[in-house]
Amino acid sequence: HEKDYIKFSREIAIFEKNVIIRKDKNNLSINDFEKLKSTNLSDSIFIDKQNNIQILPLLSIDNLPEEYESIPLRQFAFTHTEEEAFASFRAKALYEWNKETNYCTNCSKKLINHKSFTAKECPSCKKIFFPRIDPCIIVLISKGDKILLVRHVNRNQDIYACIAGFVEAGESIENAVKREVKEEVGITIKNIVYKGSQSWPFPKQLMLGFTAEYESGELKLQKEEISEAIWFSKGECKASPPPGSIAYKLIHNLF
Repeated sequence: HEKDYIKFSREIAIFEKNVIIRKDKNNLSINDFEKLKSTNLSDSIFIDKQNNIQILPLLSIDNLPEEYESIPLRQFAFTHTEEEAFASFRAKALYEWNKETNYCTNCSKKLINHKSFTAKECPSCKKIFFPRIDPCIIVLISKGDKILLVRHVNRNQDIYACIAGFVEAGESIENAVKREVKEEVGITIKNIVYKGSQSWPFPKQLMLGFTAEYESGELKLQKEEISEAIWFSKGECKASPPPGSIAYKLIHNLF
C-alpha cells in the first residue's frame, strides 16, 4: 500500500464508536498506522478517494501503545474542529458502509471499488453503489416555559433526550417530525423550526434538528419506544445527553 500512502494526506483510526488519537495532539501518520496495526487486530485499510482520507478500522485496542488513546466520537466532535469531526465521522460511516456493501443488488456479483469515486461498482452490470445515509429527525418540544424530554426503551435509561426517528419513504421532513411526535407521545405540535444538522454515523444517520411548540393532546406513550416522558422546566433536567450531540445543542439552546 506504499503508493496509496503517498497519495493520501489524512489518516483516521477508529474502534467501534471511538476514534484513536495521539496524546500529544499530533495527527496520525503512516508510521502510526503501522504501529497500531502491529499491536492490535485490524481490518483492511479503506480509502476515501474524494476527501483524501485513509481509514484504519481496529478490531481491538487491548494492546494500544501508551502514546495513543481511544475517545468516543461524540466527545471528539465536541472538542475538535468541524473539519476534524467531519473526517472522523465520515471514516466511521464509510467503514460501516464498506462492511455491508459487498454484492450487487441487481445481479448478485461481487462488487469492486470504483476507480475514481468513493463508491463500489459491479463488474458485470456496471451498477454503481455510493455510500448511503439515513435521514432522521430530532425535535425539542416546548410548552410555555417547559420542554418535553423522554427516555427511550432501547437507549441509555439514565438519559432524558429529545424525540427522534427515521424519515419514511415519500414523506417530507416536516411531516416526519409531526408523525414521530404523534406516534411516540400522542400530542400534536405546531411552529416547527429547523435548527441544524449533525452526522451521526452509528451506523449512518444524518440527524436534522428542529424545535416545535405543543398544540394539543395528552401524553400517550408508545410503550415499545418510550418508557417515560416529562415536561421539564428549562435547566431542571440534569440527565440530558452530554456535549457533542445535536440533542445537547437543542436542549441547551446552542443553535
